[in-house]
Amino acid sequence: MRTKHSLYKKMLKRGGKLLALSAIMVATSCDYLDVAPPVRATLPDAMKDKNAAISWLQSCYEPLAMQSPSSHTRYESSTDEFVLPQLWGYGSQLISWNQMSAGGSDINNNTDRAQNRWYDCYGYIGHLHLFLSQLDALQPLNVTEEDRVRFKAEAKFVKAYLHFLLLELYGPIPIMDKQLPRDTPASEFPGRSHFDYCVDYIVGLLDEAAKELPSTYALDDTYNRGNAVICKALKARLLLYAASPLWNGSFPYPNWRNTNYETPGYGKELVSTKYDPKKWERALTACKEALEFAEKEGGRKLMDVETAMKMAEDQGVPLPSVPGVSADTPEGKDFLQHVLLMRYITASDETMGNKEMIWSTPDHDSNYAVQLPRRCYLRSNGQWWNGWSGIAPTLYSIEHFYTKDGVLPDKDKNFTPKEEWLKSAEIPGRGDIINLNVDREPRFYATFSFDGDEYGSLIRNGQPLTVRLRDKDQQGYNPEQANRDLCQTGFLSKKIVPPNIKFTDGGDNVGKWYPFPVIRLAELYLDVAECYEELGDTPNALKYLNVIRNRAGVRSLTTADITSDMPLREWVHNERFIELWFEGQRYYDVRRWMTAPKYLGAEREGLNSYEGRLYNPTFEQFNQRVKINQPFTWDNRMYLMPVRQNELYSNPQLVQAPGY
Repeated sequence: MRTKHSLYKKMLKRGGKLLALSAIMVATSCDYLDVAPPVRATLPDAMKDKNAAISWLQSCYEPLAMQSPSSHTRYESSTDEFVLPQLWGYGSQLISWNQMSAGGSDINNNTDRAQNRWYDCYGYIGHLHLFLSQLDALQPLNVTEEDRVRFKAEAKFVKAYLHFLLLELYGPIPIMDKQLPRDTPASEFPGRSHFDYCVDYIVGLLDEAAKELPSTYALDDTYNRGNAVICKALKARLLLYAASPLWNGSFPYPNWRNTNYETPGYGKELVSTKYDPKKWERALTACKEALEFAEKEGGRKLMDVETAMKMAEDQGVPLPSVPGVSADTPEGKDFLQHVLLMRYITASDETMGNKEMIWSTPDHDSNYAVQLPRRCYLRSNGQWWNGWSGIAPTLYSIEHFYTKDGVLPDKDKNFTPKEEWLKSAEIPGRGDIINLNVDREPRFYATFSFDGDEYGSLIRNGQPLTVRLRDKDQQGYNPEQANRDLCQTGFLSKKIVPPNIKFTDGGDNVGKWYPFPVIRLAELYLDVAECYEELGDTPNALKYLNVIRNRAGVRSLTTADITSDMPLREWVHNERFIELWFEGQRYYDVRRWMTAPKYLGAEREGLNSYEGRLYNPTFEQFNQRVKINQPFTWDNRMYLMPVRQNELYSNPQLVQAPGY
């Protein structure tokens, strides 16, 4: 019997092998310009019929899997949300330590191909150009005119997405709108275009594609390919970025210009040096249009408690255990249901009723071990199923999720005073729980785990796993068991880990595999709220913020909550931090807001789970605020990634990012 899960996995599967076509891809993906390759005998086979054409087109979606926003090795993980063990030394860590250059000896030469976004994206853009030329030239069998229209629209969408991936990381980029002949002289290579010109180009592609693509998903083999909802949502994100300070008059290197290449209408300028409020108006229009279209024509909706509880019932998952909360009261039961709801949003799929996803990546299942604690389950042969304890949330993260009253802990008059946060909450039978981990909002318990917390209800062959970070024989510090995979901060992450995950003698349950959100509906609500805040419309900003807060089981904000030490902009930014934690957004948000020096240049802090090198520490020894001993730093050049130096040698039109 085929399960819903296996059906979904099949729907996400790409046309991956492409035997004859793979040789062409190798030839085109290494050149920055990806000029047209010589005609090969394999091309007719790659476009011989409709199935072959679909396989080729599906292969162009590969960057979606390669750019999984949750992967701990990639750019998006170099934020203040969490830290990794220093000994891992991944590319994401090199970025957060400001150890990248344009020479190719560091991040750009990482063995993980997903780091090399410049080469990968331009390679696939060339791949798309070749596809479009051969679609018309070879006339594949059984491809109708309707098919042809959709294929071309999808190609426009993917080309827009690839340019977007480049733009958000490198800033102004060369626009590759067509194939260039192989004999194109270097003097005619395109250089970087002005940021606003790039934005308009991508918006144009997305608008054109949206007109020809279906409104939303079909639960068949076309699932997760381009549709009009994704086009509009990506356009909304792009215009939100373009309206933000980094690209709206505050770029830290205003004199950065092209040397030779000129953008039509902009000359040699690359960035806007004056603030333009109309960019926020444009972004608001796009964000509202995307949200309304997603909910009406796209059938998207925020996940609710009823849907989540049906998932839990189907999977046999009980209500979670939260310190100080009882399921025996209506209020307690509602709270615990919201905790489970917030876990299922990023640990379920559409076949289970999750219609919040607008676009998702299939490259997700390999990340669970990174988050899971060590010693998940002791098998009958005496061997443990172990996680890596790698995603260690910082104290900043812990302290910036709200209390049960929907306020930051240090601003909540009803919450425990800060000087007592790391003392015992004195919950009967739970002496290992500190005050900081009690009386928090549902998203806190859905996202984080801590000493004394129940990580999952079923992990140990159907029994719960209670985290023991002060016990060297359980999840605590013990380099004799794992010299690298040790929790760095005293906190672990639960996000994306399914509530029904279970380890047995035979292995782990297959139901753990789910796609990861690239864009989900909640983001659009937060986008609209941010636009309204920037345009000075407080009532509407609160309206859209409160939709997300209420869904999470958090009370509504009112104008009385907006104060000089917690202005509306901070509410908007922090709500985004909480709701989208570990979804790859923070990397770009703090850069576009130009708050990166404040957050990414600061020390990272945690509890004393690792830095003290203590076996079986006492409660007091463990629950101390300590600095994570890693060289986190910030330099303004880090607002953009560099391109390799050899690109500058081969393309005289191209200029390097500032500071490299």
